[in-house]
Amino acid sequence: MTQPSTIGGRPLMPAPGAPTPELRVARFRPRASRLFWSSLVLIAVAGAVGFFYGNLREPFADWMLLTAAAAIVLLLVVLPFASWLAHRYTITTRRVIARSGPFGRRRVELSHVRGYTVQLRRGVFQRIGGGGTLVLSNGVDAPLRLRRIANVHLVYEVLVDQVEVNQILAHRDAQPPAVPPLPA
Repeated sequence: MTQPSTIGGRPLMPAPGAPTPELRVARFRPRASRLFWSSLVLIAVAGAVGFFYGNLREPFADWMLLTAAAAIVLLLVVLPFASWLAHRYTITTRRVIARSGPFGRRRVELSHVRGYTVQLRRGVFQRIGGGGTLVLSNGVDAPLRLRRIANVHLVYEVLVDQVEVNQILAHRDAQPPAVPPLPA
């Protein structure tokens, strides 16, 4: 048996006063396009080490070559990859969570119920690749920036829908229950 859906494919609203569980809508990371140069550095270092290993003159030992290659790979490949890996964005049915730092040291949350504006910013190359930056601002806290998002229009639509649904539910639940008319 399938769940009936409404117009536009939105799920049905829960009954008034019924608890609604928090469900994960999406979890994603920034685009990995900034790792392009790191991958080129890794390929170049691997090629240089393969070419020069065993072919250096006597004052230069192979261990010096390997040490320099390891330092370059650590600084220009591993650290940018770890920085990219440390950012994660999560959209649930109640809030947006932005985590950054190697162990989630910085965590920013923005509730859909409070409402916020969603601003889309895209550069020339982001337009070509379908990416962009979303700026979420509720007018009170500092704006939350979701940088380098792939399929930015899809994420934009999801955020707008979540804000709309949560505000409808909050408004509906804030209304007093309807009292049936007294019999005459």
